[in-house]
Amino acid sequence: MRRSRFFPRRWRAELKSIPIGRSQLHHRSPAQDGTVKYLLQLADGQIVETVGIPTQKRLTVCVSSQVGCPMACDFCATGKGNWQRNLACHEIVDQVLTVQEDFQRRVGNVVFMGMGEPLLNLDSVLAAIRSLNEDVGIGQRSLTLSTVGIPDRLRKLAKLKLQITLAVSLHASNQALRSQLVPSAQHYPLEALFADCREYVATTGRRVSFEYIVLAGVNDQPAHALELARHLRGLQSHVNLIPYNPIAEVDYQRPTANQLQTFMACLQAQHITATLRRSRGLDQDAACGQLRASQVQAAV
Repeated sequence: MRRSRFFPRRWRAELKSIPIGRSQLHHRSPAQDGTVKYLLQLADGQIVETVGIPTQKRLTVCVSSQVGCPMACDFCATGKGNWQRNLACHEIVDQVLTVQEDFQRRVGNVVFMGMGEPLLNLDSVLAAIRSLNEDVGIGQRSLTLSTVGIPDRLRKLAKLKLQITLAVSLHASNQALRSQLVPSAQHYPLEALFADCREYVATTGRRVSFEYIVLAGVNDQPAHALELARHLRGLQSHVNLIPYNPIAEVDYQRPTANQLQTFMACLQAQHITATLRRSRGLDQDAACGQLRASQVQAAV
């Protein structure tokens, strides 16, 4: 199978004249479940991580939008490192092209859930969304943008009326706990965040997904589920429950299957749509919350 079939003809011509347009594959780490983590070296020597996640039905790519992340979420490996810079549009799109080339299979789904906070690099992320849609041929409804929430940015995004999926990284059912887990939340009260999410739904007609990393003994009690349900009642939404994926820097614990099922059952009893996300690439630290720039040195 020839690689060129995965690139629009116009792109193939343009890329020949832009030698710095493509990143270099620095390291490739395949996991037992078929997931592959890539360390990609950019033109200035910086390294970003991206992940290819295959299933029988489709190939998903988890892309980074920044080198590092300034949000410093307490349970996230990326947040434990230093933020370096935003990625340019072509550096984001190139991650998708690299995975597509490696798997020799068309990418059907892209999630902005890698390193970085997409809404802090909104211009480049929006340009990448347009390019992935118009040039690579990935439908907007197959693109997901994940954010912890940045004041005023959700309103700006809503006004564009894109058909992408918005995923808000929530991880807590009250302001005090969220501020502990997500330091930037101190400047964005839950009441304001949910108000902006309701406005987003009203403006776009698209539901909001809420990402909730479940930490054993921290945010996994039935009382937390009931508290979360009160916030979401009447909001067109969906909750993705994600069992905590261990990192070396903190001693949070992964919940048991029973704890996860109990939490999900509490939400469903309150008529909140919730599903449990299966972690992929755990053995190569490629799962949610495990991407980190510090692994670069170990891969050299």
